[in-house]
Amino acid sequence: MEHEDAPPRRLIAASLGFLGPGAQARRIRRILDLSLSRPRAGWPSPGDAVVAWGHSPRAWRAEWLAARSGAPLWRIEDAWIRSLHPGRQGNEPPMGLLVDALGLHYDPAQPSELELLLQTHPLDDGPLIARARSTLERMRALGLSKYNAHDPTLPPPEPGYVLVVDQVRGDASLTHGGIGDEAAINRRFRDMLNAALDENPGARVLIRAHPETTGGQRPGHYQPEDAIGRVSFVEGAHSPQALLEGAVAVYTVSSQMGFEAILAGHRPRVFGHPFYAGWGLSGDEIPPPRRGRDLTRVQLFALAMLVYPVWYDPLRDRLCLFEEVLDQMEARLKVYRQDHAGHVAAGMRRWKRPHLQAFFGTHHPVRFSDEGATLAWASRAPEGFDGLRVEDGFLRSKGLGAELVPPLSLAVDDLGIYYDPSRESRLERLIATPLDAAAEERALWLRATILDSGLSKYNLGGAAGEAKARVAALRGERPGATVILVPGQVEDDASIRLGAGEVWTNRALLEATRAAHPEAILLYKPHPDIEAGLRPGALGEAAELADLVLDRVDAAEALGMADAVWTMTSGLGFEALMRGLPVTTLGAPFYAGWGLTEDRSPVPERRLAVQPRPTLDQLVHATLIAYPRYLDPVTRQPCPPELAVERLAHGLTGRGSPRLRALAKLQGVFASYAWLWRR
Repeated sequence: MEHEDAPPRRLIAASLGFLGPGAQARRIRRILDLSLSRPRAGWPSPGDAVVAWGHSPRAWRAEWLAARSGAPLWRIEDAWIRSLHPGRQGNEPPMGLLVDALGLHYDPAQPSELELLLQTHPLDDGPLIARARSTLERMRALGLSKYNAHDPTLPPPEPGYVLVVDQVRGDASLTHGGIGDEAAINRRFRDMLNAALDENPGARVLIRAHPETTGGQRPGHYQPEDAIGRVSFVEGAHSPQALLEGAVAVYTVSSQMGFEAILAGHRPRVFGHPFYAGWGLSGDEIPPPRRGRDLTRVQLFALAMLVYPVWYDPLRDRLCLFEEVLDQMEARLKVYRQDHAGHVAAGMRRWKRPHLQAFFGTHHPVRFSDEGATLAWASRAPEGFDGLRVEDGFLRSKGLGAELVPPLSLAVDDLGIYYDPSRESRLERLIATPLDAAAEERALWLRATILDSGLSKYNLGGAAGEAKARVAALRGERPGATVILVPGQVEDDASIRLGAGEVWTNRALLEATRAAHPEAILLYKPHPDIEAGLRPGALGEAAELADLVLDRVDAAEALGMADAVWTMTSGLGFEALMRGLPVTTLGAPFYAGWGLTEDRSPVPERRLAVQPRPTLDQLVHATLIAYPRYLDPVTRQPCPPELAVERLAHGLTGRGSPRLRALAKLQGVFASYAWLWRR
């Protein structure tokens, strides 16, 4: 949050938690440097402040330094959304910090800045409350918590249980939570379990252990012997959100999960003095001092999640809004949920393997073998394969895949693959899924940004001035004629083999377009792989069917010259829809059959049956946000599509080596001979 008083001139630290060489210390220093001042060692001078990590075992050094020097003491803690794993179980730095010049949220001995916010903020900021509503729902939909190494495939416990939340022994939120000494804290947990049993006769009681307790690093307050009668422990890495959905009551001392219970619509029974108690949203065993204002859960969320923390964007190295944290955590969650068990990859060409390792080897190195495969390049998947199919994404790179330029995005499908209409794909399900207002706005923003940046799948550039002048001249010669863009395709491509209908060659596509529109101006754009001599399918004399061949013209520039597009299965049809152009399909590409295109070839009945009909925003959200995975070419970390668009727009992308580009040319020669032989 922004501090009303002047920020400290310097931040003085007295522990390696701030000054050490590790990734977490570096991240903490960077966030503080961007928000206040970079921590450093030394003796405080006037205008300086001393920083302590909460009430950690080494915080006494900072407390002593502040007391001796007279400098104010600021306390720092991890923000509410931290990482995949607890800090003690990995080397993941936090996504944000809680920075408090008065105290800390869990210590009721004096008001914290968060408590003052909750007590005094006028809450008359309409945009803030609107942001809170949308981000709250999105956070819950993602199942986000402080730590997020959950397994969404686990079946949740049978609903109707009472949930009792354990915490680790010695945690500062307990020892400084106004409860008393260790014996008093233990009694409080015992009283809470007894209350859960007494107040819910006959109900099952599930104890949810803290993630660090289940990891064996720190003990909790409940032991295996407590699992008697109606009491049992939650088994497996369930997300807090999944557990809260099935609970009829929630009991906690001071866990953050009590806050999450409020956000999920519960009124938790609280046996300590956490920051979320005392605002009319919880049943407080001992009401905290000084509080008494009634808040809604959205108001509590707005101040605690959007205003109080300092959020950080590690990919762009800047402070950010909470929405951008959600974007990045969504990208990381997608990777974790698909990859945490590791992969054996089949059908992967050797040049692709380093890039696939970067995409899929974050949690365990990818092994490449056709035996026991869990991951396969879609067109080369073994017979009977039942794992994840991979293909290039729709915002791929600045350069060609056939030229061995590494991708920024990959489509990953657990059902089929987007270009094969013979079976349902994950993309189809996503297109058919209605959007909430926040997702719709995100799709609208992303589409507008792509169009403003002039981006397409390959972003090849190239001079288009001469072609534009020629199109203008043709329009002048034939006033009122429709300009139709006809994108060429690689005729042996899997999308043609599986998705084309009776028209499956570039020549036949041009003939069909000309027959339907004899007066139109036809622009033929050869596929860039063919232009580069890397794939078979050059048109030859059939190019005379077009009024103009757009050689070496970028896809975005070509679309800007057209009034409409006719295609078999080209991804250019999707890009045309994003630009508001009418699209006619003579095959069954992924974007056909939803009521957004004129389809002259059969499309799957399952698409036609979807009601209500999907919108363009649904198509864009599914295709560019929900379906693919993106890898930031600068940091080599999973990233959201917004960052990939930003990198492409600024030319910050990876390129294949000269050796790989030479190999691509050689592959193109062999592919041409193979294609001619089949013909």
